[in-house]
Parts: sequence; structure tokens; C-alpha cells
Amino acid sequence: MAEGGKKFSVAMIVALVVIGLALAGGISYFIATRIVNDQGGRQSVRGPSTLMKLGDPKEGLIVNIGGVNSGRYLKISIILEVKSDKKQQETAGKSQSPEEIKMLDTVIHTLRSLKTDEFEPSKQERLKDLLKQEINKNLGEERVYDVYVTNLVVQ
Repeated sequence: MAEGGKKFSVAMIVALVVIGLALAGGISYFIATRIVNDQGGRQSVRGPSTLMKLGDPKEGLIVNIGGVNSGRYLKISIILEVKSDKKQQETAGKSQSPEEIKMLDTVIHTLRSLKTDEFEPSKQERLKDLLKQEINKNLGEERVYDVYVTNLVVQ
């Protein structure tokens, strides 16, 4: 009789595990679809965009960080996803537009004002959000959609 009770408890455990897995799968599906729907709604607001690399095409930007006497340097390559503009496309390749110059100045000023510990990998998303906010604030409109950091070296 003890074996019959033991088989019942094993079957009960198996049933509970299957039910638990089904619930976990359902909850995961619900959360995943909700996140996809939220992101899809934000991207439909965006207009056409172009990618713009700041600084030297090969080197990117090299700035001193942490104050003048710190002796620390940052080499960073930044690509901005900006709202597409017909005037900007006409002058592409000729020289930097006033907006590009303002964006570059804002990025350099923002990077130089940060402390060295703010360039840690765990704080990279915060850095990208800060650059995006500062550039958009200086331009006076929402021109930058996203900031991509393709290379980051602190020395």
C-alpha cells in the first residue's frame, strides 16, 4: 500500500511541474507580446532617418576626460540616427552643416564634463541617453532618434 501512495505522489509532482511550466510559458508569451507591441507603437511615430558618424571617419573622437589634470583620454566612435532632412541630403559630402557642428560640439562638451567612472560598461545605456537628450536640447527639437557607440576606449 505504501508503493501505491508513492506512485500517486510522483504522478502528482509530475502534474504540478507540467502545470507550472504551462503557466510560465503563458506568462512569458504575454510579457513578450506586450513588449513588442509597446516598441512597435514608438517606432511608428518616427519619420525617415539617416545615420551620421561624428568626428574623424577612421578615428572617431578623442577627448580628455575627468578634468584637465587627470591625464585620462577617451577614444569613442559615435553614430547618430537623425531625422532625415532634404536640405541635409543636398549638402551631404560637401561640408559640415551647422546642425552637425552643433551636434559635435554638444557631444564633446558632454563627454568632457563626465567623470571617468561614468564610462563603465554598465553605464553605457545611460551615456547614450544623456548624449541624445543633450543634443536634442541644444538643437531645440527631437532630431536624434538613437545614439550608437561602436568603439569606446578609456586610457
